[in-house]
Amino acid sequence: MKLRFLNRTEEQKRLARALGADGGALAVVYGRRRCGKSTLIQRVVGNSGVYYLADQKEAALQLRDLAVEIDRLIPGFSSAAYSGWDALLSTLNSRLSGPISLFLDEVPYLVQLSPELPSILQKYIDLPGAKKINIVLCGSSQRMMHGLVMDKTAPLYGRAVEILKIKPLKAGWIRAGLNLKDTAAVEAFSVWGGVPRYWELAAQFGGTEEAVRELILDPNGVLHEEPMRLLMDDMRSAVQPYSLLSVIGQGCHRLSEIAARLGKPSTSILRPLLQLVDLGYVRRETPFGENSKSTKRTLYKLDDPFLVFYFKFLQPNKSQLEVRAIAPVLAKIRGQFQQHVSVIWEELARASVPSCSIGGCEWGAARRWWGPGLDGTMVELDGVAESLDGKALLVGEAKWSDARLPATEIKDRLLAAAGNCAFARGRRIVPVIWAKRGQKSPGVHVLTPDAVLDRLQ
Repeated sequence: MKLRFLNRTEEQKRLARALGADGGALAVVYGRRRCGKSTLIQRVVGNSGVYYLADQKEAALQLRDLAVEIDRLIPGFSSAAYSGWDALLSTLNSRLSGPISLFLDEVPYLVQLSPELPSILQKYIDLPGAKKINIVLCGSSQRMMHGLVMDKTAPLYGRAVEILKIKPLKAGWIRAGLNLKDTAAVEAFSVWGGVPRYWELAAQFGGTEEAVRELILDPNGVLHEEPMRLLMDDMRSAVQPYSLLSVIGQGCHRLSEIAARLGKPSTSILRPLLQLVDLGYVRRETPFGENSKSTKRTLYKLDDPFLVFYFKFLQPNKSQLEVRAIAPVLAKIRGQFQQHVSVIWEELARASVPSCSIGGCEWGAARRWWGPGLDGTMVELDGVAESLDGKALLVGEAKWSDARLPATEIKDRLLAAAGNCAFARGRRIVPVIWAKRGQKSPGVHVLTPDAVLDRLQ
């Protein structure tokens, strides 16, 4: 089933604007695989551009295939043999009657086989006089794309007029993507996250459970080895990063705990851990109000629902799955699935806060708080955010249960917890409950999935 193209309006606008130049403009599109980069640029190509998807063939064959694609605009262009990228670009520029856009998709493959390509592109872009080719470079290897255009020593550094990092879609879009209502949409997002290609694959099946069985749990499933593929796009060796994801996914969140589980000193894992943070697969979590650069109370969490699901349910049961004992693993997932969804629901609740207008205030980013209160007892709050004017404090609790919501009890608990925190002094407290099921209750704002997902689009 082909998923209709969702969102990316801003990205399309920025890319089209960059390519509106007469010629010689460079734009870069990069990001994690399966997030829709190729689909985005194909929508922008139109009839006045050339789109070429690179692979791992020899450089001469790549040039030949690109020349064949150019035949659509310039008949007979591929009848000549081109000795290299310089010859192809100069010939193309000389034979054009007007500006076009040249889209090179998965450009890291081209650079691996033709390391001179970035310098040739730099030479073309810097060439004085009229140029007729706008160039778009696209790739899934975030490390290599960063090295091509954002490293100060790279030939193309400073040449791009647009650099677009394509991230997973926000949770609210999954409702349209999979035609789901709000509670079912949260449950589906807790498995697939915001990756459009995962949604497209899941849409082939009758429901989330069937899709999980066929795509993830089955050893022949398309997504059975997906985390390793993601890491191999960006890491010279995927062994240590995969191990880090695995132990974090199994509940080790402090640096010392992660290092101890791997049997390594903390100093040896910090660099690959921070690489995973940069790639968007792991996040650093610190309590509300603390400086993330100086606090020692840092937790490391998986920052993608698909990876959370994978390392919670698949990776620990991989041996069973390899002998196709899929049914018992699926039974375990059924028994723990709602608890898993509750974790993702809490994250969605916090993410929605900056887009909310609650209690007559606009809010900054929400974070968890955990630590000793003024009376020495431990305080935990699922979400805390400061109003943009600094005068109010939102404190919230996330609930994912079909049971009747004890709203008044939760409100009183939130107010008591806030009163026990030094950072709440002198501020108006706005209590919020994010609930799977809920109803209006005096003195507390209750937000259900529809309200949260509406703010995540």
